[in-house]
Amino acid sequence: MNRNLFLIIVVAVFLMQSQAFAQSQSQELPKFEVAAEFTTLEREESSGSRTEPGFGGRFTYNLNKVFSLEAAGYYFPKRCFFCRSAGRITEGVGGVKAGKRFEKWGIFAKARPGVVSFSEGDFNVFVGSGPAFPIVFERNRVSTFATDVGGVVEFYPSKRIVTRFDAGDTIIHFKRRISNTVLFNPIDNTYTNVQFPVPGRTTHNFQFMASVGFRF
Repeated sequence: MNRNLFLIIVVAVFLMQSQAFAQSQSQELPKFEVAAEFTTLEREESSGSRTEPGFGGRFTYNLNKVFSLEAAGYYFPKRCFFCRSAGRITEGVGGVKAGKRFEKWGIFAKARPGVVSFSEGDFNVFVGSGPAFPIVFERNRVSTFATDVGGVVEFYPSKRIVTRFDAGDTIIHFKRRISNTVLFNPIDNTYTNVQFPVPGRTTHNFQFMASVGFRF
């Protein structure tokens, strides 16, 4: 009788531990996350500002339920001719996300430094090589330091799926640089190259992101 009771207790403890282990495994946070993202970025235009749509992807590594490491890249395909930094935009950032997770949703803050590149951000004018082309226009890429800071809200329809919304400020810092223009002398009909400094500046640009990701 005592032996049977002992066996029943051993089996009961084993079943309870197995159930607890299964629950802990089912509640364990997946370490990796990949997502396709839609984004919009506000940029400077000659008459004010405009909102540029773009797309990209994100990779997240969850250190634990509070902290995550992230890397993301975005491309904005529309070409702007009259923006202060012209052309198409490419953005790459990476940093930290930290916050609180609940059963079906989470709220976080993020700080992700990186680089923003404008395909025609530097505009110069030069004296041409002959009378047919007295003036030559040149556009060059400008890549500069940026930081994406803001807030994140996530929803978890299942353990493997996450939907996410980001809103924040993409802070772009433009370094001081030297640009070139041309002066015309009407007395002898000649053109002269003239260099002038473009002062450094920092802009604040609202950026929104929406994504659907897969966790594994």
